[in-house]
Amino acid sequence: MDKTWINSKETSSPDYIEGILNFVNYTFEKSAKAGKILCPCRRCANLIWCSKEEVVDHLVEKGFLRNYNWTSHEKNSAVVNSSENQNEEEIAFNHDMRGLLQDAFAGVNMEDSIHNEVVDSFNSRREGSNQEPSMSGNDMDDFFNLLKDAGQKLYPDCEESKLVAVVHLFHLKCLNGWSNKSFTQLLEYLSFLLLKGNVLPKSYSETKKIIRSLGLSYEKIHACPNDCMLFWKDKANDDFCSECGASRWIVNTNIEKDSIDCTMKKKKPKAAKILRWFPLIPRLQRLYMSSKTTSLMRWHDEERTKDGLIRHPADSLAWKHFDEKYPEFAADPRNLRLGLASDGFNPFKSMNVTYSTWPIILMPYNLPPWLCMKQPNLILSLLIPGPKNPGNKIDIYMQPLIEELQQLWDTGIETFDASKGERFQLRAALLWTINDSPARAMLSGWSTRGEKACPCCGYNTESMWLYHSRKYCYMGHRRWLDQRHRYRHDKKSFDGNKELQMPPGRTSGSEILSHADDVDIMEGESSQPLKKISIFFTLPYWQHNLLSHNIDMMHIEKNVFDNTFGTITDQNGKTKDNYKAHCDLQDMGLRADLHPKPGSSNNSKLLPKACYQMTVKEKDAFFKVLKDIKLPDEYSCNISRCVQVKQRKIIGLKSYDCHILMEELLPVAIRGSLPKRVASIIIELCQLFKCLCAKVLKESDLDELKSQSAIILCEMEKIFPPSFFTVMVHLIMHLAEEVKLGGPVAYRWMYPIERFLLTLKNYVSNKAHPEGSIAEAYLSNECLTFCSRYLEGVETRFNRPLRNDDEDDREHSNEVEENLITPLGRPLGRAQKPMAVNLKKRKRVQRIKLESQSLLQAHRYILFNTPEVTPFIEQHKDFLKKQHRSPRLSQFEIERCHSLTFHEWFRDRVTRMEQQGYCHAPNRERNRRRALVEFLRYYSYAISEKIKWLSKGPSDVALTYSGYLVNGLRFHTKTHEKNLKTQNSGVAVISNTRSYSSRKDNQPVEGEINFYGVLQQIIKLNYSGFYKVVLFKCDWADTQRGCKKDEFGFTLVNFNRLSHTGSNPSDDPYIFASQASKVFYIEDTREKDWQVVKHVKVRGAFDLGKVIPIREDEVCGTDMASTWVRRDTEEEGIIVTPDMEVQNSDDEEIDD
Repeated sequence: MDKTWINSKETSSPDYIEGILNFVNYTFEKSAKAGKILCPCRRCANLIWCSKEEVVDHLVEKGFLRNYNWTSHEKNSAVVNSSENQNEEEIAFNHDMRGLLQDAFAGVNMEDSIHNEVVDSFNSRREGSNQEPSMSGNDMDDFFNLLKDAGQKLYPDCEESKLVAVVHLFHLKCLNGWSNKSFTQLLEYLSFLLLKGNVLPKSYSETKKIIRSLGLSYEKIHACPNDCMLFWKDKANDDFCSECGASRWIVNTNIEKDSIDCTMKKKKPKAAKILRWFPLIPRLQRLYMSSKTTSLMRWHDEERTKDGLIRHPADSLAWKHFDEKYPEFAADPRNLRLGLASDGFNPFKSMNVTYSTWPIILMPYNLPPWLCMKQPNLILSLLIPGPKNPGNKIDIYMQPLIEELQQLWDTGIETFDASKGERFQLRAALLWTINDSPARAMLSGWSTRGEKACPCCGYNTESMWLYHSRKYCYMGHRRWLDQRHRYRHDKKSFDGNKELQMPPGRTSGSEILSHADDVDIMEGESSQPLKKISIFFTLPYWQHNLLSHNIDMMHIEKNVFDNTFGTITDQNGKTKDNYKAHCDLQDMGLRADLHPKPGSSNNSKLLPKACYQMTVKEKDAFFKVLKDIKLPDEYSCNISRCVQVKQRKIIGLKSYDCHILMEELLPVAIRGSLPKRVASIIIELCQLFKCLCAKVLKESDLDELKSQSAIILCEMEKIFPPSFFTVMVHLIMHLAEEVKLGGPVAYRWMYPIERFLLTLKNYVSNKAHPEGSIAEAYLSNECLTFCSRYLEGVETRFNRPLRNDDEDDREHSNEVEENLITPLGRPLGRAQKPMAVNLKKRKRVQRIKLESQSLLQAHRYILFNTPEVTPFIEQHKDFLKKQHRSPRLSQFEIERCHSLTFHEWFRDRVTRMEQQGYCHAPNRERNRRRALVEFLRYYSYAISEKIKWLSKGPSDVALTYSGYLVNGLRFHTKTHEKNLKTQNSGVAVISNTRSYSSRKDNQPVEGEINFYGVLQQIIKLNYSGFYKVVLFKCDWADTQRGCKKDEFGFTLVNFNRLSHTGSNPSDDPYIFASQASKVFYIEDTREKDWQVVKHVKVRGAFDLGKVIPIREDEVCGTDMASTWVRRDTEEEGIIVTPDMEVQNSDDEEIDD
């Protein structure tokens, strides 16, 4: 019998009605007791005995329970409940070991349970293929051993197998970071607890042997201790380096070279350096062999939105150009596009030890945006040992990976596609690398220091040597301006010269190869920026890639912040405005007002206070703003802990802290601390970074951002000294172009790589062999990542709940899913049981009785924002117009009267309609089927059950919460967060509002207005148990008197000037919880009672980014000739003593 109608959402359809009648007749015949059965509707939940008529009414109104199976009514209630609980327990630890083994071993048919049949199927595949299958004899042994463990019960009469138990336990170990010793002790105790004859492994090593059969391996390749060569392939058996003659082995330096062979015969030698190579090909094959991931590998082609916006690397020009260049490769969407990242880290977690391990990491860009940069999908390919970084010799260690990439490009590798059940030739291409500046120099061969340090401008880099600062500066940004721009001819404000050059083109791979043929490259020669030809050029497509090596936004933003913050606050050792910088200006003949002047004593000199330097009072206000900031949950660390107001400095900042400061907090704190012309340029620089970091962009917007970058940098050249313009500042000019070529920076910056490096660092358990610890732990976690895809009902890396997980928990509620006003999200905390001892904990859930006026305001807001009530709203307005024809009311008065009286009119109107038969009232004397058909006929145009219950109004007893999660955001009431370090009470909502010029105005202006408020109360209203609504009650700043825009475009609010406070019956202090967007407020003592509004984005969401253009006329373009010195303060400047003149600042190290 067809039972699919049970899950139908159309409870008014004829099929559903007919199914209900058949169900009722069947169940009352089989399991009725005293003319009643347990009602399976969502309200009764198989707990209440109801009559036949009541069951029909409930099922029509409420629908069936989720996952309901009506055969359960053949049993009694006790059996039904126990079977349901047992079913829940089975689901809690569900697994798919059959699918796991089938995917792990290239599609072996798991139905072939007999050993010989599996061998025959394996041999038949081998004979029918031109290539050797990926499953070798050792793999077959592993497969049969796992197959045996999968069929062996953990102990006699146990329902679970040995393999299932091992996988679950090992999964818990890796997920929770248990040590090997603690895991062994757990296994020993579990073995003691289980029945005799159990086959549970007794130690971690035994468990690892079983798990390793499901995973992949790595190879050890010995390397020359001087990084000259690998003892690999035809040189695998050599004992000495063919380049430098160094021994492959660790030997005692006191032993002569002739006796080395004798020493090695007595004791097994140890390699001096070991490269650990994790073969890439089998790891890429597993992405397609697994039925859980193979369909995701085609997301970029089949499911990506192709509307011209740049959301993913597949939308970038580099990806599209590659597809046009190699159409055969692009024809199969399963072919992989890869990115490569590398950076060094200290595995010992101690800065006192100089040691650097270099992993090579790959990421598959075929995956969706929310997966491709996550740690489970990052592939560790090489682990280059320390203690020193390999420098330009990193190419020696890259040989195994490059050989694999060459094979994946030339011929590909036969791979099984689990989604289509077929084999295909998998190919892959490397699109670009992601590195910081030093690592980029190592991989690309182009030096990021010196005269030609810009890798984008190449040989066309324009730089200037500063003789006093002993460093290069990189200016000349007027080249990127329009040819008719006035700044090109402005000599006085810049370097004293006109700028007539055209902007340089981007250096391509073909140009680098052509220069390499013309120039003799000698390693270590400082005059040449190109130190080597990178090993990547052995890949035939590499020289044609539009974007070979990315500029890392993370490090650029951090360095620019350090430069800017250190200079404007005069941080010792970080400022670019020192005595030598002023001497450089004097040598260049620029800005005479800033040249060093004789001081009060004979041996001292006075440096005039520049326009970009804060006074002591301004510094105090600046740091006070940063110190008092309370940030939202999951926004960043508590930055206020790093701020030292008395010392006027910030310490202990991480890269992400600089990211937040640069884009969000610095523009707010700098208001009023510097002259407007300087503050506006810095604010626009911060806004530029924020726009470039957007997750979604338009190509036309990026062209505009590129031109804005040139204008901003030119304005900064007019203000800051030449020593400010390091190569990191210059690279801002190329960021917009790189976003256009490579897509959003979220896929090309180092943040996810740095987090992965921290994970690798945490793998080190044996400090004597850090790389070995990392390799072994990575293999175990890689294997468990694969296995966890086949575990259901348990927490894994892929289904861990988010901190702000707002999925609604309906365990104790009767809400109907289809109801439009069903509360979204979930409250924080649960109702606590009364305790004998008062622990003075904050109550997170309480029952309160609402005042009549507050209840009316909440009920009215719900009615006015429920779509089903809209026809009644129009009827009531027409009723008011007819009732007040003489004298006729204005539109404003009608709206006011409508707001105050609608709820009563609506209640009476629905009651009359109900009495007149517009609502379904079951007639007990009529035939049931005929009554239901009559109900369906009325239901299409009459009032619904929702209208019926809404008209009766809510109960005056409501639940109130201290916190609520909705739309991925965490909200707290203002009272709850009083003593917290975070701020989660800021609420904003956009409302369509009518504005009246006077009470007699009949032509109001409609428009959207932003309302900003502070959350005071979270309530949950109950409409007779049938519908429940969660509302936020807020203190709203008055949009006229309490909101304003400052001169820099920031929105400010004043909560001493409120509107809709709730004191007036016509006030509207409530909103739906689902309507709230989150903001936070920054207090600024320089403007009393006014707070700056900052919006909060949902973490991990991929929304539409909005680029805020910066108009050229908004950029300060006044004559700077007489405003380089601050004349608005009594502070004279900085006194320089002879000792300060000879101090050197290590600028180059700071810049990188």
